[in-house]
Amino acid sequence: MLEQLFGVPFTLLSFVLTLTVVVFVHEFGHFIIARRNGVHCSAFSIGFGPELFGYTDKHGTRWKFSLIPLGGYVKMFGEAETMQAIEGGAEPTAIEGSPDGTKSEGNKDKKAVARQERELTPEEQKISFKHKTIAQRAAIVFAGPAINFLFAIGVFWIMFMTVGRPVTEPVVGQVVEGSAAAAAGVLAHDRIISVNGNAIGRFEDIQGIVQLNDGSAMAVVINRDGRDQNLSITPRMSAQEDAFGNPSKRYLLGIASSGETSRIVTSNPIEALRISVRQTYDVVEGTFVAMGQIIAGTRGTEDLGGPIKIAKYSGQAAKNGGVQFIAFMAILSINLGLINLFPVPMLDGGHLLFYAIEAVRGRPLSERAQEWGLRVGLALVGALMIFVTWNDIAHL
Repeated sequence: MLEQLFGVPFTLLSFVLTLTVVVFVHEFGHFIIARRNGVHCSAFSIGFGPELFGYTDKHGTRWKFSLIPLGGYVKMFGEAETMQAIEGGAEPTAIEGSPDGTKSEGNKDKKAVARQERELTPEEQKISFKHKTIAQRAAIVFAGPAINFLFAIGVFWIMFMTVGRPVTEPVVGQVVEGSAAAAAGVLAHDRIISVNGNAIGRFEDIQGIVQLNDGSAMAVVINRDGRDQNLSITPRMSAQEDAFGNPSKRYLLGIASSGETSRIVTSNPIEALRISVRQTYDVVEGTFVAMGQIIAGTRGTEDLGGPIKIAKYSGQAAKNGGVQFIAFMAILSINLGLINLFPVPMLDGGHLLFYAIEAVRGRPLSERAQEWGLRVGLALVGALMIFVTWNDIAHL
């Protein structure tokens, strides 16, 4: 029964729950700042396509779950100054965000809309996204990625205060025979002081630094018998399993802790907050380092994943317990926020780029320029989605 539970249905359920949480967090950032700036939001949807169920609040916002659970959107009034031939005024258009970014649906049929354009009334302009200042529009767009980071920091903060985190003294318990560390002269009972200039406070820190290595020599400072020594260690590629038991290839030094000094440590609120911010920063930095290595050709693309890989990891994290599942959500939230800040049209960062140009020029780019930018952005995002999905299938 448990094996069936932890099968495909459980994985799909975990995937939907994970996306629902991180997308809700992202869209709520857009929504709450839009509402605080007086923009009317007519819909808040988790998923795309036909509505499954929902309700309308007292402000006229329709909160709903839609059929396709691969993203979501907040529909804001007046993203484009258009007037549809319907009673009641301008048709609301959308600023939509998902794991692929924030998208605009205001230009579907420009010729038809152009024949029906009219100026919005003063009352309509007060609740229109289009009529807000550049700073207000930028704040609304930036709020989505920002709250993804804040969500992750909050999750880590609570975890480090309650559940705690593993802390192992950075003392070598074993040196693998024939490994890079053995070749460099590392011995059991050596204490690792720093790696590539990064101070090592716990053995787990070593693992995080080495995993991002591209095969280059690493400057390692050890303490042996009370004296510091400088070593140069060139990690070697080795087949390993990741945190979820999936096969992967990583550069390793070839050392292990004794395990005798491992303990779970909880922190006070201030210290936990500091560590949480650092943990979030480390995930962002690690993502940039890995991307740079992929672009430079020193790291393979097998680590890039799409919906299938996210679904697989969601199921595995949920199977390993609630703490690991929530931590996985936090990491995915960081990646969603980071990707959306890339200056690519169709993503939040692309909109922010347009607003920056508008601020410098004193006027927005022409509709034609923005349209071509969105087309290029759509092509880039589409190509990336096709690639990572193919990568998922190839590595199943």
